[in-house]
Amino acid sequence: MARMVSTDRLLAFAAMSFLLIVIPGPSVLFVIGRALAQGRRAALTTVVGNTLGAYVLVVAVALGVGAVVERSVLVFTALKLVGAAYLVYLGVKAFRQRGSLHAAFTGGAPAAHSGLRTLGEGFAVGVANPKTMVFFAAVLPQFVDRAQGHVTAQMLLLGLVFNIIAVASDSVWGLVAATTRDWFGRSPRRLALVGGAGGLTMIGLGVTVAATGRKD
Repeated sequence: MARMVSTDRLLAFAAMSFLLIVIPGPSVLFVIGRALAQGRRAALTTVVGNTLGAYVLVVAVALGVGAVVERSVLVFTALKLVGAAYLVYLGVKAFRQRGSLHAAFTGGAPAAHSGLRTLGEGFAVGVANPKTMVFFAAVLPQFVDRAQGHVTAQMLLLGLVFNIIAVASDSVWGLVAATTRDWFGRSPRRLALVGGAGGLTMIGLGVTVAATGRKD
């Protein structure tokens, strides 16, 4: 399967995925909240649930939406522009509301849940994450080499790359939140800087998506 996607495409997709994943979004905030409220185990369980939910989106795109996008330049362009606009919107919103990370650190702690319930709630957040939906539907198809065939398999492979990066990044967020909650909690400015930088990166990602088009 790896031979169907060139190294250049994989690296480019991995780089763009990393930029999106490291930005604090709904899934990251949820992981942080669980880490602060229930500790490392709950945070990591949530990460697993998020990842499973995100891969369901990959499968949906690969088996349905992705095929439609691949066949229609009009659908591809419309979806790309809508996705790019939404990413820019999320970036502006994240920058303007960069204090929201501090709210996640100072919010009340919910009662502890079972591991299965925590996994299920993480799954729900992952499968309903609009940022991830937009990325898979509008960006993932751009990295498929249709000349090599096996478009569905290529999408599943690229989606796997995305999720591997997501597991690593979200786990770091959760572990850091669980071990440094006091340090972050004493300085809202530190969290605001993280949220502001994330918002600007999201805006840049949206502009990149809008400027990127198919070559054929």
